[in-house]
Amino acid sequence: MKTIKKAVQCEINVKKSQFICALFPTKTKKESKEIIQKLNEQYSDATHNCTAYITSDGEGFDDDGEPGGTAGKPMINVLRKNELHNITAVVTRYFGGIKLGAGGLVRAYSKSVMEAVGEAEIVEIEEYDVYQITFEYSNIKTADAEVRNNQLTTINKDYTDKVSYEIVSKENRDIEKIFEKYSGEIIVEYKNKQFLEKI
Repeated sequence: MKTIKKAVQCEINVKKSQFICALFPTKTKKESKEIIQKLNEQYSDATHNCTAYITSDGEGFDDDGEPGGTAGKPMINVLRKNELHNITAVVTRYFGGIKLGAGGLVRAYSKSVMEAVGEAEIVEIEEYDVYQITFEYSNIKTADAEVRNNQLTTINKDYTDKVSYEIVSKENRDIEKIFEKYSGEIIVEYKNKQFLEKI
């Protein structure tokens, strides 16, 4: 599967109407909706803020007042055609005074998303099992050595009263087995499944 590495924005003008497309990497519907809400506030003076998203827990689109099927659907179709997942697209339109007609709107919203996809850095993503290992500061060297020797990838580190790493394995190997010899010293917990950039 593919997604975009980071947020990207681009702008096109069609018959005096301004179309601003913003793409965001998003993992869940909740994340998508938060971004859409934020952009609705940011562009509250716009004529329309049309949206489309495809995330791990669902997909959706909204024409936001444009004639049915002329905005959100063409937008999500571009995302599907490019096989993009975990992504949210928002196209903000400022009406320029010239009506585009249904066909013109479909083309404008599609083109807007296509241009943004063209600007974006596309990355491969895969679903991984995420584990958390927790240990005392005195065990940092041991934990780091095991992570390195077993070619595990650390996606997050947390240093509080103890040290916690969130780690994944390339072949989704059994991480609990790797650390079982450190029983009590390095605690391993399964966290969740996550779509991450391919490692």
